[in-house]
Order: sequence, then structure tokens, then C-alpha cells
Amino acid sequence: MAKRYRASAANVEDYWQLFVNRRAYVLQSMRPHPESGRYYYFRPKAGKDSEPLSLTEATIARHLEGDMTIGVYAMNPATQCCKWIALDGDYKDSLKHLCEIQWELRQHQVEAALEQSRRGAHLWVFGEEPLPARKCRVLMSGLAQKLNIPVKGAGTAEGIEIFPKHDELKDRDFGNAVRGPLGVHRAIGARFWFYGADYSLDNQLAFLKRVKKLPAEQLDAVIEKVGRPVEPERKQTRPPQRWQYPQQRLQFQILDHVEVRRRAGRNWITRCPSCAAAGRDRSGDNLAISVDEPQKYICWAGCTKDMIRASLGCPIPERRESVYAAG
Repeated sequence: MAKRYRASAANVEDYWQLFVNRRAYVLQSMRPHPESGRYYYFRPKAGKDSEPLSLTEATIARHLEGDMTIGVYAMNPATQCCKWIALDGDYKDSLKHLCEIQWELRQHQVEAALEQSRRGAHLWVFGEEPLPARKCRVLMSGLAQKLNIPVKGAGTAEGIEIFPKHDELKDRDFGNAVRGPLGVHRAIGARFWFYGADYSLDNQLAFLKRVKKLPAEQLDAVIEKVGRPVEPERKQTRPPQRWQYPQQRLQFQILDHVEVRRRAGRNWITRCPSCAAAGRDRSGDNLAISVDEPQKYICWAGCTKDMIRASLGCPIPERRESVYAAG
């Protein structure tokens, strides 16, 4: 179990200034999903039919103290800007790659903080003021391309993930959240720290406050020096009208029952029918469907396949044991 800390009002204020760009947030589940065993994130609500909760100082304090684990959004759709850029790597060489990007940024007088993670690391760059998301993505994509580092979803199955993941968002969109730093990962009960400071909330937050922040003028200058990334050849962005399953598959096809909103990496993203039936998932992005194997799909809010199929009026048939007569 992770050591418990008491979060002071100063800790909460420092955390808010560093990481909070909007009041929307997600919460990591306290218990694993019954089918996958994973600890998914969801947008918390006070009640079944209520609006999602907004982030408060009390919530941040509970996150820092280890009572809950939040995820924070990079972008604010009101400004199309973000306070920070985060790179997430969870594959074999990800720590090496993130250190290479950190070193390259330092050559352009840009400081980045490296954070431990469960399977790799996260690299954070903080803006002196909120920075345009589009330019943040251009910078990191250009650096990755220059260093020959793969970017997940850009034609590769493995690679770093860049937050923000979108150049712009519509008014009621949220984009993608990343685990809030300095909290406890529910899956293993461990707290992950930033390299470069002693392991306590006071020391870590003091260290992050000292990290030099990136001004907008310098962001533009570095982009010009690094160069803009060459766009990869675009692949299919819409699913087929009807997925052709192998003959031995069951006849149910999830893509026949939902309208895909967009593609994110290896998944189609759309509204979860079960969440929608319960008056949830107003952002329409709880359901992920594998592009390569559409029979595989999952609701990030925790709805099971039985619940999804039932909400579509296509319940999963009960399995019946075959009876063989002795000859």
C-alpha cells in the first residue's frame, strides 16, 4: 500500500495551478472490471440522472492523499489551449525514447519533467500560459519524427501517446484524460513520483513549480527549428457499412447497431448503447470497438457485453450443453 500523505491547502493550490485546465475530470474505479480485470476511468456523477461532477479543491486533496485517483483533461474547448503537454510511453523502449525527447527539448532550452509510471514513464512540459493544442501537437510530433520515435495511432501499434490528442474540440467534447500525477494507481496501490525530487508531496510540487515554463513565443520558435512533421498517408477513417464476420461467428455485429463518431488509434469510438439507455455518456465516447476485430468492444464506464446487447434488443443467447446419445 502507498504511504498516506496529508495534502495541505498550499499543495492543492499548487496542483491546481499546474495541472487543472478545466473542471471536467474522470475517476479511476476502486474495483477492477469483472471481465477484463482493469481499473477503468469514468466521469463521476452525484446521482443516476445528474450531470457529471466538477473538479473541486476537496477532490484534488483526496487524490493527493490517496483516497481516490483522478484523470485530468489536457484541453479546454473554450480556448482550444492546454496548460501542459504530456507524453505517455508504456512499451519496451518507452523510457529510453522519452529521455531522448527530454534531452532534445533541453537543447532548445525547454525543460520537461519525467514521471514514473506503471509500465514506462510520462514526460510533462508546462506552459507559461495556456498554449494552443494544435501547436503543442506539432512540436511533439515533429520531435518524435526527427528522433525516429514511434507515435501510437500514427500507423503504429506501439509508440508514445501525445496529450492533447486533438488539435481542437467542439464545445461539449472532452478529448482524452491522463492519470493525474502524484496519485495512487488503484491497480497496484502504488504512487508514482517525478524524477528529480525527494518522495513527498511538498518536495515534488516544489520541484514542479521550479521547472521552467514554456512561453508561447518560444513554442513557435522551437517548432520552426524542429520542423513540422510530415503527415503519414491517411488510412480508412470510416468503418465499412457492414462488417463481414467469418461464417462461424455469431450473426450479431455491433457496427450494425451503432454510429461511429471517430477513430482513435486501433479503435472506433462511439456512444455506449447501455449508457445511453441509462441517460449517461452524453459526450458519446464511452464505447471502443476494435478496428481489426469489431467483435471485440468495451465500455470504459463499465457496462458489460450482456448489458450492451440487452440495451440493443439483442441479448446474448444462453449457452446450452449438447447431449450426445450413446451409440
